[in-house]
Amino acid sequence: MKNEISKIIPGSIAEEVDIEVGDRLLRINENDVKDIIDYKFLITDEVLLLEIEKQDGEIWEIEIEKDYDEDLGIVFREGILDKPMRCHNDCIFCFIDQLPKGMRETLYFKDDDSRLSFLQGNFLTLTNMKEEDIERIIKYKISPINVSVHTTNPELRVRMLNNRFAGKIYDILKRLAAAGIKMNTQIVCCPGINDGEELVKTIEDLYKLYPNVNSVAVVPLGITKHREGLKKMKLFTQETSLEQVNLVKALQEKYYKESGTPFVRLSDEFYIVSGEPLPDSYHYEGFEQIEDGVGMVTLLKDTIDATLPELKKDGTGSFTFVTGTLVYPEIVHIKDKI
Repeated sequence: MKNEISKIIPGSIAEEVDIEVGDRLLRINENDVKDIIDYKFLITDEVLLLEIEKQDGEIWEIEIEKDYDEDLGIVFREGILDKPMRCHNDCIFCFIDQLPKGMRETLYFKDDDSRLSFLQGNFLTLTNMKEEDIERIIKYKISPINVSVHTTNPELRVRMLNNRFAGKIYDILKRLAAAGIKMNTQIVCCPGINDGEELVKTIEDLYKLYPNVNSVAVVPLGITKHREGLKKMKLFTQETSLEQVNLVKALQEKYYKESGTPFVRLSDEFYIVSGEPLPDSYHYEGFEQIEDGVGMVTLLKDTIDATLPELKKDGTGSFTFVTGTLVYPEIVHIKDKI
């Protein structure tokens, strides 16, 4: 049931005014609560009039006075109080399309929802954004959001995402940046498609929107063996990986001189495959895009180095390290330290 309450935090305002599990929140200050963004925005008022539907159908009106940043202590059964917006793209590099059969159903769901981007860090493509959605992001200052750009070339983006609306990306980014919305962006880089000079142009376009476009992560496409019926794609080789590393390094040096930040960062795979050394931790400035594999190995190595002096270790016995093939040499190096 929409807006149903699943938990009340002990000692919270909600508990004090006898809101209970199973109740439904209908309105705040006479505004409908359509989703979690509405809720979070509306509860920042210091005087609230809540309209609550009790489990027996009775409607309660509850007046509350609170600090603007004080939470009500309500947890909802549905995290965003709405169904997540589905992805309408058919990206040539989509990893979900390459999953094996027989896995849990939720792994096959493709979301493309600005609310999940704000709340959970999910990346969105902006292809299913209506005018009201853009206005809402600006009105509520939904920021930061994570955007999958891939390319700012309109025709190329339409082909890569197989969506006729995909070419509008840069206009939307400019509008959001002008409104002060902070964005982290990513480029899934595909050999012979959006790499090389196309990659440079995309990064340069995004840098024009700095600092509201705060960062760019460049990650290589991933390919599994489950690609029946999908477009044939190539992986990056040592040579082509090194080409991208050198192109991006030149841009990083330029941006660092101009703005004091590398702005664009490559995922660890590019360095490992090309044979280039991974950057030091200062390069990653807080590891904002670590979920994209940007700086993950460096952070692991730094954490191990910081922990080892305090580690009470017994070297006897056998130990198992589970890892993928790409990062295996780095794990062996860590193992030898331990």
